[in-house]
Formats: sequence, structure tokens, C-alpha cells
Amino acid sequence: MISLMKAVVQRVKSASVSIGGELFSSIEKGLLVLLGIENADTQKEAEYVCSKLLKLRIFEDDNEKMNYSVSDINGEILIVSQFTLAGSVKKGLRPSFDNAMHPKDAQILYEKFVDMAKCSGLNIQTGKFGAMMDVALINDGPVTFIIEK
Repeated sequence: MISLMKAVVQRVKSASVSIGGELFSSIEKGLLVLLGIENADTQKEAEYVCSKLLKLRIFEDDNEKMNYSVSDINGEILIVSQFTLAGSVKKGLRPSFDNAMHPKDAQILYEKFVDMAKCSGLNIQTGKFGAMMDVALINDGPVTFIIEK
């Protein structure tokens, strides 16, 4: 079985999560991370993706070159669990979620990922695992990357 933890990373001017019409969490300048966890993912994949996320140089310096990481600019991070990133649309018209980790196990790995990010000392906010969420953002650029492990 192939592990393929996915993080869709968007450089944002701001981002927020609302649940049931109520603001749940928000950030200013930093990163919105949509995290998809698959069956064979382990703490090793989480460590790789989190490390890459914290060091990824996608913020511009004074010469408009992407030379700074979210850590360098003391930015904020909003991490949202995104079950559908584990979906496949290769066959048919209905997504298959056979590769998605069971929610109980995925929540444990998601929380470990969040704890790893919090060790950076940055302001880390989250969505609510398993909840229906409204995610709003102002994408800066737009700049969006996918980190896979």
C-alpha cells in the first residue's frame, strides 16, 4: 500500500473556518493547509509534510523572490483536515474513498500533525476534525502548492 499524505498549502492574507455559521478559528498572513490522510500514512509521513510546510520558502523578500518560509516571517497557520483529498476520481463519476484512513485513526494522526506544527512556536489554528466547515480565504498571489509524501 502506498502512503500519500497530501497537504494543499495556500499562501494567504487571511483565512478562517466557520461551523454552523459561527466563526471557529481564523488567521492573518500565513498558510492555509488542507490535510488529507490516507490508509498507510504514519507519523513518519506527518513529520515529513510538517517539516516541509514549516520550511517551504514561498513568501517574498524585498526583491519579490520567494525566499522566506512561514517560520521566517512569523506567519500563522490554519490546518484543516480534508478527507476528500484521499478520494480518487480515476474510475467512474463518483469519488472512491478506499484510500482514506479510518476517521478514528486519521484524527489521531491529524492531531499529531497539529502538535508538530505547534512546536514551531507559530500561531497554529485548526478546523474541527470531521465537521462540516465553511473555509474562507484570501489567497495571496495566488500561491498554492501541494506537498505529498
